[in-house]
Amino acid sequence: MARPPGHIRIAFSLAAAVLLLLPPPRPAAAQQGGAPEADVLIAFRDTLRGPDGSPPGALRGWGTPGPCRGNSSSWYGVSCHGNGTVQGLQLERLGLSGSAPDLAALAVLPGLRALSLADNALTGAFPNVSALGVLKMLYLSRNRLSGVIPEGTFRPMRGLRKLHLGFNDFSGPVPESITSPRLLELSLANNRFEGCLPDFSQPELRFVDVSNNNLSGPIPAGLSRFNSSMFAGNRFLCGKPLDAECDGLGVPRTGMSPMMKIAIALIVLGLILCAVGIATGVLGRRRRKPRRRAAAEALGGGGAGDQTPSNPKLNTAPAVNIENAASTSQPRGGAGAGAAAGGAAAAKRQRRDEHGRLVFIQEGRTRFEIEDLLRASAEVLGSGNFGSSYKATLCEGPAVVVKRFKDMNGVGREDFSEHMRRLGRLAHPNLLPLVAYLYKKEEKLLVTDYIVNGSLAQLLHGNRGSLLDWGKRLRILKGAARGLAHLYDELPMLTVPHGHLKSSNVLLDGAFEAVLSDYALVPVVTPSIAGQVMVAYKAPECIAPQGKPSKKSDVWSLGILILEVLTGKFPANYLRQGRQGGDLAGWVQSVVTEERTGEVFDKDITGARGHEADMVKLLQVGLGCCDADVDQRWDLKTVIARMDEIREPEPTAAAAAADSSSSSS
Repeated sequence: MARPPGHIRIAFSLAAAVLLLLPPPRPAAAQQGGAPEADVLIAFRDTLRGPDGSPPGALRGWGTPGPCRGNSSSWYGVSCHGNGTVQGLQLERLGLSGSAPDLAALAVLPGLRALSLADNALTGAFPNVSALGVLKMLYLSRNRLSGVIPEGTFRPMRGLRKLHLGFNDFSGPVPESITSPRLLELSLANNRFEGCLPDFSQPELRFVDVSNNNLSGPIPAGLSRFNSSMFAGNRFLCGKPLDAECDGLGVPRTGMSPMMKIAIALIVLGLILCAVGIATGVLGRRRRKPRRRAAAEALGGGGAGDQTPSNPKLNTAPAVNIENAASTSQPRGGAGAGAAAGGAAAAKRQRRDEHGRLVFIQEGRTRFEIEDLLRASAEVLGSGNFGSSYKATLCEGPAVVVKRFKDMNGVGREDFSEHMRRLGRLAHPNLLPLVAYLYKKEEKLLVTDYIVNGSLAQLLHGNRGSLLDWGKRLRILKGAARGLAHLYDELPMLTVPHGHLKSSNVLLDGAFEAVLSDYALVPVVTPSIAGQVMVAYKAPECIAPQGKPSKKSDVWSLGILILEVLTGKFPANYLRQGRQGGDLAGWVQSVVTEERTGEVFDKDITGARGHEADMVKLLQVGLGCCDADVDQRWDLKTVIARMDEIREPEPTAAAAAADSSSSSS
């Protein structure tokens, strides 16, 4: 199954303001009983438990002054309305554990419209949200919540626009109350929901993902316009857009079509012919054995039970060939029957490894061998600094991408395998998961999923930049930053957690969400090769004499990516002019200094009218990432916080249609 575009990421505080349909809330001072919003938030924080059993460290900075000053906030995870009231809480990736907190305590915040507790480790039942009737966005995905969600849970939330509950362990039926009349996005993927889907008829609904559950029955007509991958992994669902037709009882038809019957008959016939051929070959070998034995005796060889050849010149060459193909360190001659058997087994294992076998590190994936890849229809996707990439369409299973790496001999087989397993354990919507790998001495293969919209570089610089309006570009960059942040969290031992962040390694899924590839390869690449080809090693601190990379070298790469997306200019063009380091940043800085900021932005950016100030803010973020002084360069947390302050525009109907058209093509 293709990787679910679900990977709709949390465009948290950005869309919240656009979704406000109620009158502006009262200022904090006018709340009931005069309790300021600061006290409410601090009391709520004190109920949260991080990995050490106390409130997460990121929230310990909540205090004075209050959470909102105008439409900005210095409190971690808090966003504000223009009138100084709390608009949203984004408490993601904080390691929150234990049962979900009591959300009713937040009901006294009149302006609260968005709440995210995603990417934590919360357990227990679905929290009671009935008191949050004005909430418009709720994100609880990627936790460990479980159990049945009560039927009337979402009935008070008539303005609910976005609900993401994917990657938990919820069970039971999908509540009917989930069909809010204003619902825009719904993700229930990777749970254990069962029964039929409610009747979704909202005309504004633009994203639904219910894949990998236990749902059954016909798919409602209001959902038939979505991609089939959004419903995959439910054995008993039927109807459009799936290929499984519903019978009169609303279950998938199990009868075979005439073409299927013909195909099965041909397969059976082929198996019979193969069996006949094998039997014929076995009989032929049995007839030839007496002739070989007679010939050996005629040449002076021993009897049938003799294990020692009497004519070494006739028997040495094959043994030497096998030995050389396996290992030059095998003992020669006089080893005895036990040593010979052990050597043969070792040689067999070594030959198998040298010829290469795919090692899968993703559970539940369709298995295939290297021979299946060789037989599959292939398409060359491109050639990079490390090697070439191919798209292979297998007879069974999804299309995959195979990357050949020639300069990846930084570690031995065991260390390489351990690092690949470590990467295989990473799970984040903005990271391309590693499916399998192949280790050979002269080259390595990495197998990943195929991402439908290709790379960001192809769209930006392939005369298709107009497909990327302002909203998409902002969303892509936020996704790239979140993926990089996950690498920082999960791979703290690496000096350069990504190392090769550039536009050609930012892939775009069906929803134009960023998916990072070629990450965390520094440990398995020789230092000299890393210094020559990896983008992070082009940062100013690496180019300087005796320079060394740091975690902020990845931040520098992110800054260059931000400037590339905003300007539409290819950074390598500046390097070819003999400049070094962050030269694209130098050009941008010079234009901004001369007060010609309007000339910086890519002319292909559409839909930016009214958002020019936000574009300038993002430009400043890019320049903050590209400060040549590492100490002055922004850290990643600051970068993400500043990017989250930039509001993401609501997509128009025309943009949504263009997305659908480009994804189909």
